Amino acid sequence: MSPRPPLPRRLLVLAAAGTLLAAPALAQMPPPPVNVVNLAASATVEVPRDWLTIVFATTREGSDPVAVQAELKQALDAALAEARRGARPGQLEVRTGGFSLHPRYSAQPRPVNASGPIIAGWTGTAELIVEGRDTAAISALAGRIRTLTIARTGFSLSREAREKVESEVAAMAIARFRTRADEVAKQFGFGGWTLREVAVNSEGGQPPMPVPMMRAQAAPAAEMALPVEAGTGTVSASVSGSVQLTR
Repeated sequence: MSPRPPLPRRLLVLAAAGTLLAAPALAQMPPPPVNVVNLAASATVEVPRDWLTIVFATTREGSDPVAVQAELKQALDAALAEARRGARPGQLEVRTGGFSLHPRYSAQPRPVNASGPIIAGWTGTAELIVEGRDTAAISALAGRIRTLTIARTGFSLSREAREKVESEVAAMAIARFRTRADEVAKQFGFGGWTLREVAVNSEGGQPPMPVPMMRAQAAPAAEMALPVEAGTGTVSASVSGSVQLTR
C-alpha cells in the first residue's frame, strides 16, 4: 500500500490558525455559576374601586332586516342622546358597543324546490356603554334611559387609581425580596449577596363583575337611580430573580 500523500501546506496553516483562535475563546468562557439562589416575593394592596361601567342593550326581531335595523338605530339614538347630556371626560363617558343583525332559520322541513336554509326572521341587538367615576350621575342616568335595558354592570379600578399605588406596591415587593435574600444568605452561612438578575411585574384592578341580561326587550319603567356599591379591588406586584451569595 502506497503512503497517503501529505496535506497541502495551505490546509496545515489554516488548521493551525483555527486552533490558535479557538484556544483564547475557550480560555475566556466564564465558569459555571455557584452559590446562586432564585427568589420571589410579592405584595398586594386593596384599593376602593372607582370606575363604574354599565352596558345597556336591546333586541329587536322581525321579518324585514331593514326594519329591524331601523328600530335598533332609533332605540340607540334616543339612548345616546340622553346619555350625551351629562357626558364629562373621566366622570361620565359614553360610547357605543356591539351592533349586530343576523337571520333566524326555520325549523320546518325545507321544501323540495327550495335551495339553502329557510330564513324565518331577523334578530338584531345594539349596545350602549356608559362608564366613569361619577357613580351618582351614571346610576341616575340608568333610570332615564327608556329605549335600552341594563345588560350588565360592574366596578373596576381606573387607570389613575391603579397607577397611584403601583409604585408603592412595587417598593413593598422589592423590600420583601431584599429581606428574603438577606435571610437566605444568613441561613446558608454567607455574609451577603449581590443581585444577578431581576424582574418586576405588577397587576392592577379587577374587571367589572358581569350581571346577566335583565330582559331583552325594553319596557316602560319609572325613573329611578340604579343602586350600586363599589367595593374594593387589588393592585399587586411581584419580584423574581436570582442572587449570588457572597462571603
